[in-house]
Amino acid sequence: MVRMIAAYRNSMVGLRDIWRGEEAFRIEAVLCALSVPVALWIGEDFFQAAILIGAGLLLIIVEVINSAIEATIDRIGPERHELSRMAKDLGSLAVLLATVLLGILWLAALIDKFA
Repeated sequence: MVRMIAAYRNSMVGLRDIWRGEEAFRIEAVLCALSVPVALWIGEDFFQAAILIGAGLLLIIVEVINSAIEATIDRIGPERHELSRMAKDLGSLAVLLATVLLGILWLAALIDKFA
């Protein structure tokens, strides 16, 4: 139980750090929170709403991992290196792909709702 409490505290410190330091995370988190009631309304059933909400959470998760990659690369040093560039660009690509997935799922749900 002590380990779980320590892990929770570390996670909350990480949440504070990413909230303060990453504008993209703040925007995505606010949009995700605002999308929950919309997802519940648009979803044909609770499962479809859960998929829409889950896709938003997935985007946030990928953004957190991307920020962790960037912090690690920045910690290594400020000099430019091809592997550092690649790591950062791949993290950015992961965010882009999660965003595309989110868009596809929301578009499909909107078409189901209004078509």
